[in-house]
Amino acid sequence: MKVYVCVKNVPDTAANIKVIGTNGFDESVKFLINPYDEYAIEEAVQLVEKEGGEVVLVTVGKEGAMATLRSALALGSHRAILVSTDQQFLDSADTAAILGKVIGEDGPADIIFTGKQAVDSEGMQTSYRLAEGLGIPVASDITKCAVGDGRVTVEREIGGGEKEVIEMTMPCVVAASKGLNEPRYPKLPDVMKAKKKEIKQIALADLGLELSSDMELVSLEQAPERSGARMIEGSVNDVVAELVKALKEEEKVI
Repeated sequence: MKVYVCVKNVPDTAANIKVIGTNGFDESVKFLINPYDEYAIEEAVQLVEKEGGEVVLVTVGKEGAMATLRSALALGSHRAILVSTDQQFLDSADTAAILGKVIGEDGPADIIFTGKQAVDSEGMQTSYRLAEGLGIPVASDITKCAVGDGRVTVEREIGGGEKEVIEMTMPCVVAASKGLNEPRYPKLPDVMKAKKKEIKQIALADLGLELSSDMELVSLEQAPERSGARMIEGSVNDVVAELVKALKEEEKVI
């Protein structure tokens, strides 16, 4: 079984990110595997450990993404592909086109795992666009996954305590969510082995793609400092009246 996992190199959510200029930021902050992608990697590795085969990581990013791929390889994947670009931000349409091209040439894939979203851009569109480009089914926000007889059966939460079960033919795209599994921690021998695993590097220009997205990152802004909480006391009517007044006059949200 040939399983691909699309991963993204993202800034640590605990990092203090400093905006530079109009649409850049200080990239000396710590980068790591997109947290949702860790669930995708773990599910892929468990599947191949059970069924046999190969787990291939694919990412699009700068040279710094190499370290993130090494970390991901230490989680049990077999090899990786890095599509190199100087652009930090690519929209979901371009990203999906690049991932689809690489997987199509390296494959064929039996299953493609992704995280349900990236914690930096949070577009939540790449998995859908990737599946559309490859002409295969997709399901996102997955918390359970079972594979057998050429089909993938997944479960996803749809709100209100309700769950939806979807059965897809293979190949397909499965976008993982928290709760799908418990990602493993790499042991020292795994980290050492990962240093010797193959990472194939491809320049974006060498793919021969004509990226057609009209999206442009216009500006980045530092998140405003949060003001302190204010307690409103009194009767229910007094509290509601004061809250509505604050939302109108101070926060200007209604």
